[in-house]
Amino acid sequence: MIRHAVAGDVDAVAALEQTCQGPDAWSPWLVRDGVEGGLPTVRYLVAELEGEVVGYAVASLGGDIAELQRIGVTPASRRTGIATALLDEVVAEAPGAGANRLLLEVREDNAGALAFYADRGFIEIDRRRRYYRDGTTAVVLRLPLVKGCG
Repeated sequence: MIRHAVAGDVDAVAALEQTCQGPDAWSPWLVRDGVEGGLPTVRYLVAELEGEVVGYAVASLGGDIAELQRIGVTPASRRTGIATALLDEVVAEAPGAGANRLLLEVREDNAGALAFYADRGFIEIDRRRRYYRDGTTAVVLRLPLVKGCG
């Protein structure tokens, strides 16, 4: 089940953030602030399975551009469709917030993520050199959300 995160999900999301993002992980404080509404354009979604948070997505929805900032799934739940369900929910919600396209960055050395997004219609539009803490380049991807944007 995909739903909006609530305050009771903060610890689980912060732990997943550490697991999935490693040295680029956001602090538990920043996760709490986002989940509890301190960042008005940011939405946290969680995937719940048998009462346990097994995935999360973070999107910034402001203006005509939505940005998928984070998506992560527990190692045991990967390749089960959870990331797809989270992404589908972000894509479904973004136009209602006024967005006509969805952007994201992914590490250029993350072949699995690049293939995942390509399979869902994202196209590369740019690269950001030395974007990540370890100096890895980010690939900027775009998905049109409405006909004619793209």
